[in-house]
Amino acid sequence: MNITAYQIIAPLISFVAVAYAWNLVFRQKKTVWEAILWTVFWSAIAYISIEPDSITYLTKATGIKDRENAVMVTFLGILFFIVFYLIMRLEALEQRQTRLIRKMALHKKGIEVEDEDDER
Repeated sequence: MNITAYQIIAPLISFVAVAYAWNLVFRQKKTVWEAILWTVFWSAIAYISIEPDSITYLTKATGIKDRENAVMVTFLGILFFIVFYLIMRLEALEQRQTRLIRKMALHKKGIEVEDEDDER
C-alpha cells in the first residue's frame, strides 16, 4: 500500500479539529453535542483518508454506483442536517432574546412579571 501525503495530512488536521472542538467544550464555549458531531465528522474524514476503499460500503448502502457520488450525497445529507440543527438553535436564541427584551421593558416601566424560565 502506497501512503500518500493526503493520508498523513488529513488525519493530522482531523486530530487538531477534534482536539480544538473538545477544548471549546472544556472552556464552555460549545456544547458536548456539537463536539460529538464534530468528532464524528472529522473521524470519518480521517478514516476515509486512511482507508479509501471503505467508501465502497456507502455505494452499497445508498445504491449509488460511483464512490465519489455516494460520498457527495452522504455528506450533503449530513450538511443539511447540520444546517437544520443550526436553524433550530438560532430560533431558540431569538425566542430567548425576545423574552428577555420584553421582561426588561416591562421591568423598566415598573411592571413585574413572573419568570417563565423557572418553569423550564
